[in-house]
Amino acid sequence: MAGAVESFFRYLQYEKRVSRHTLTSYKNDLSQLQAFLTETFNLHTPVDADYGMLRAWIIHLMERGLKPPSINRKIATLRACYRFLLREGIIQKNPMQKIRVLKTPKRLPAFVPEKEMKQLLDHTAFGTDFTGLRNRLVLELLYATGMRLSELISIKDPAIDLHNCTIKVLGKRNKERIIPFPKPVASLIRHYIAERNKTVGTPAHEHLLVTEKGEPCYAMLVYRIVHYYLGTGTAVQKRSPHVLRHTYATHLLNNGAEINAVKDLLGHSSLAATQVYTHNSIEKLKKAYEQAHPKA
Repeated sequence: MAGAVESFFRYLQYEKRVSRHTLTSYKNDLSQLQAFLTETFNLHTPVDADYGMLRAWIIHLMERGLKPPSINRKIATLRACYRFLLREGIIQKNPMQKIRVLKTPKRLPAFVPEKEMKQLLDHTAFGTDFTGLRNRLVLELLYATGMRLSELISIKDPAIDLHNCTIKVLGKRNKERIIPFPKPVASLIRHYIAERNKTVGTPAHEHLLVTEKGEPCYAMLVYRIVHYYLGTGTAVQKRSPHVLRHTYATHLLNNGAEINAVKDLLGHSSLAATQVYTHNSIEKLKKAYEQAHPKA
């Protein structure tokens, strides 16, 4: 029955074309479930698990203190897996049918206020050497395009059109999209590439962002760069690359961008994923109303 789970992974990779990170998450979730089933029920494959066993695992996760959003992501993994097994005729009944997601409190996406973002990019001393230019470019690109971390580190030089100020990125499920960026960012890219090629050499792998050794930038390096500069230049509590994606979307909507256009720029497959950012815009409207309306 282990082959059935492997078939599910192949389906995700080659038919659904999920990202490498998503595939790793699915594998980790099912591996954790398998370890629980073996230890608790002496069951050696999740294929044979029933409703009670899966519910016991979810309760186990709750007792360990896992947050509802994390548990819900694992529930989503199980739902996808058992739907696949049922469709393939490997199981006759879906054990996830009666399991519901956990309630989670609504949280607005964290973002950097426009004034702080402008202050950070315009008045921070990044330096004019290769490292300084690269670090500034990381922040500028994340904020100017709203791309994901995985998309950023995958950018190669040929994907950038400096004349038209656009960049082609490969998003989730290998979907390509073209994102515009402002002219000052094009100038920064030119300056950075010249300094990069002079300092570490023209990279044969063609990746835009590289380390001091000329290797492609990796996710943790970008995370550290963003965490450091958001920590020194803003008051935002969350300091991840994804916060700059939230910031990009929120600022666009706050300044009148049409929500469907923002959806396409972000590479969302459904409008529901984009609508979460409208809450920040509504909060801004509420504050304006409370400050200006005589009866507020």
